Amino acid sequence: MDDTAFQVELVTALAEVDADEWNAVANPPGLRRDPFLSWEFLEALESSGAATRDTGWMPYHVLVRDAAGRLRGAMPLYAKTHSRGEFVFDHSWADAFERAGGAYYPKLLSAVPFTPVTGRRRLAAPGPDSAHIEATLLNAALQLARRNRLSSLHINFVEPEESEALTRAGLLARTDQQFHWLNNGYESFDAFLADLSSAKRKNLRKERAKAQEGLEFLHLTGDAITEAHLDRFFEFYMDTGSRKWGS
Repeated sequence: MDDTAFQVELVTALAEVDADEWNAVANPPGLRRDPFLSWEFLEALESSGAATRDTGWMPYHVLVRDAAGRLRGAMPLYAKTHSRGEFVFDHSWADAFERAGGAYYPKLLSAVPFTPVTGRRRLAAPGPDSAHIEATLLNAALQLARRNRLSSLHINFVEPEESEALTRAGLLARTDQQFHWLNNGYESFDAFLADLSSAKRKNLRKERAKAQEGLEFLHLTGDAITEAHLDRFFEFYMDTGSRKWGS
């Protein structure tokens, strides 16, 4: 298909995009729903002040529209002035880049801020034009990086199929590690403990004994989660970081 059939747009705030339009390409029928790609989640990160220019996450989202103006593709993008909040540790790359005389930051990143979850990054509904739309999104992102003299384009936590497609398009694949716990057929917690060393079993039982002293577990969803719950959660979250790294 001729590239002129599509028009590329750039927006610096997701609020500039209609929510239904974005969600139609982010979570189209027939694909597994990804809540982290939804307009509501990504826009909340921006409007709350979490992912903004001031925090080093400048939104530069790329859109692809057809001749009728309909949104056919989108790619969440951010100009980053640091590598925090990505859960991909490229500090050694940044150090080597700058020791060689370059400026690693700002860089261009396609990812979901603060969310190390694998998912789609070039968003297009399945169809005969989807591969072409995805290629248009990638080319637009590369041009955006070049025009703004950003050091590099990074696309984090992609699906295996998309990783292969990006490699074929000339991008370099970087393989990293994550540690996931899997239930290897354990029928009970004691069965899990039996696979551990005696010292680890003892420590875990000691920790669980403390946790069971007068505690009640409540599972809240939806409207049952109040502002008071969120405020308390934030206190616990900040306390964890403060005890680890200092305030």
